[in-house]
Amino acid sequence: QVQLVESGGDLVQLGGSLRLSCAASGSIFSLNDMGWYRQAPGKQRELVAVISSGGNTNYADSVKGRFTISRDNAKKMVYLQMNSLKPEDTAVYYCNVPYGSKYPWGQGTQVTVSS
Repeated sequence: QVQLVESGGDLVQLGGSLRLSCAASGSIFSLNDMGWYRQAPGKQRELVAVISSGGNTNYADSVKGRFTISRDNAKKMVYLQMNSLKPEDTAVYYCNVPYGSKYPWGQGTQVTVSS
């Protein structure tokens, strides 16, 4: 069973940067596309970044040019570098597979951007 543990969230000011990390267990991690999601209060969870098993990336328009997803298959880690943060980026951030059946969700990591 795959377990996902997110970390790296914090309170930052407008324009700041953060790097989120997702640690995954499970022997098939390197075969999976992975994604970062976020959920703001009162809103649905949304997928903001995807990285394929081969390293191809895709982003939601709202974060394109500001966020960068990466992965280290040897360490079973997925990262999200977030730059030029805005108050609307405030949310709990989660990692999981982007398509199909999801692994059990982790606890997420809170990102709060103050203006």
